[in-house]
Amino acid sequence: MLDLDGVVYIGGDAVHGAAEHLAEARQAGLALAFVTNNASRPPATVAEHLTSLGVPADPEDVVTSAQAASRVLHDRLGDGADVAVLGAAGLWEAVAGAGLHGVEVGDAAAQAVVTGYGPDVRWSQVMQTAVLVRDGLWWVASNTDATIPTGYGVAPGHGVLVDTVHRFAGVEPVVAGKPSRPLLDETVRRMQGERPLMVGDRLDTDIAGARVVGIDSLLVMTGVSGLTDLANAEPGVRPTHVGADLGALLEPASAPARTGDGWELGGWTSRLHDGAVEVDGDGSATDWWRVVAAAAWSHLDDTGSPADVDSLRPPPASDAR
Repeated sequence: MLDLDGVVYIGGDAVHGAAEHLAEARQAGLALAFVTNNASRPPATVAEHLTSLGVPADPEDVVTSAQAASRVLHDRLGDGADVAVLGAAGLWEAVAGAGLHGVEVGDAAAQAVVTGYGPDVRWSQVMQTAVLVRDGLWWVASNTDATIPTGYGVAPGHGVLVDTVHRFAGVEPVVAGKPSRPLLDETVRRMQGERPLMVGDRLDTDIAGARVVGIDSLLVMTGVSGLTDLANAEPGVRPTHVGADLGALLEPASAPARTGDGWELGGWTSRLHDGAVEVDGDGSATDWWRVVAAAAWSHLDDTGSPADVDSLRPPPASDAR
């Protein structure tokens, strides 16, 4: 179950090595589902984009938070219900695909409003949505991601809009995307997965979501969550596995071994010195991240304070295989 932004691609470009790693994963017998909190694009558009990047995908392989939100709406309202849509084409298509009738914000017939990321959403629509929610209109949000990776850097995500409406209206939405259950439950149901693995770049959505539904997770270090985030991760958002990139799917899922004064794995040794993590040795980038996590989490659990990782420099992800 692969998150997209920051895992397979960033903006319009593939993450280095992603196509090759996923091709090898398929050859090894893994079934791939592409799971995204981004509600702006229809699955067919996402599949076309993936295929153009060398990652063949059909629309049925893509599961979006827009689809999960639409299922939540349909489960409560039934066929043909009028739903106000604040978002991009992917959200409108998902609403229609679920047997609902999408209408513009402000339509008096609306029984609910659903919101999702849309770069062209107008501020006047946000204001009107906030007033309607305050006055009692049922609200479903596709996700609450505070940020989204783009080709020009990490930018504000749909969570910023959700926070704005919430602060004005004093209402919490029903959330469909990670870390809430609907999106991941929808993916497992559709793919009939027996041993699902959530692969993501964000501790607060991908990894936390996997923990909510009780499945294993792999955090790859190619997107939003970085070295400091990993070191500071509390037990409730720690991944089952850590990898430099998607090459970790084909590597043994080995855990560092505790030594007398540190942790060892694959040629790397990590130690704590005056609250700072130090790493010596050589090996794969994935094993480097694993020994750093082991040392940092031990320090956090023992002292309640994050370890200092500012002096560490990760090896290139291209060395992960």
